[in-house]
Amino acid sequence: MKMIGSDELVVMFAPIAAYWMYSGIYEWFGCMDKYILHSQKEEDTKNLVTKRDVIIGVLFQQAMQASLTFLVIQINGNSNHTYKILEPAFLICSTRFLVAMFVFDTWQYFVHRSMHSNHYLYRHAHSWHHRVVAPYAFAAQYNHPIDGIVTETLSGAVAFFISGMSPRTSVIFFVFATIKGIDDHCGFMLPWNPFHVIFDNNTAYHDIHHQVKGHKYNFSRPFFVHWDKLLGTYAPFTVEKRYDGGLQARIEKK
Repeated sequence: MKMIGSDELVVMFAPIAAYWMYSGIYEWFGCMDKYILHSQKEEDTKNLVTKRDVIIGVLFQQAMQASLTFLVIQINGNSNHTYKILEPAFLICSTRFLVAMFVFDTWQYFVHRSMHSNHYLYRHAHSWHHRVVAPYAFAAQYNHPIDGIVTETLSGAVAFFISGMSPRTSVIFFVFATIKGIDDHCGFMLPWNPFHVIFDNNTAYHDIHHQVKGHKYNFSRPFFVHWDKLLGTYAPFTVEKRYDGGLQARIEKK
């Protein structure tokens, strides 16, 4: 069995730490009602699972995620030794990072869409995630255990192996992907949010998918929207002010 070094420990636990720290920041934004997509009343009446159960579910998934990361490290053997001696050049790291983003997105799109297309998979697995109809930050990784492994955790493992990222580069990637996933579920359309400038796949985009009318659209996550546009599952939307305050995402009529 390969001994776990400091780099591997960071790979295992940095995304988990980032998850609770970043989602905690959004909990502090609760008073910024003019930028929120769902009121507290909507959270209380639409969501089918308590926040306590969400926290328990997320912690369980993160335990599985850390365990699978440990397994990947064991499979990867001593290759990390090479990375420590000679870290890849910046251009190579950046290329591998972009490859990982594409692979991560591709896996998640097709598995996610399959979870919706297959009635059995949706009913017994993916429907857990859609119990949160009005999303909030720390519910981003609330999934059925099977859904969590197949959709979330394996996408990271496949992206890691195919891209050839070093453990140090993968730390940055997995933390970034974790933060982006939280941002997609946070329920806030903040005007200064850099993710909304860089990515078309943003909070409102994914909020459409969580709406009942949007279950057949906007499967892409967490970075790009090209698969939705290429395969006809993209739903254009607008973000409008609600009459009672705050914002709402609406599917545009085709």
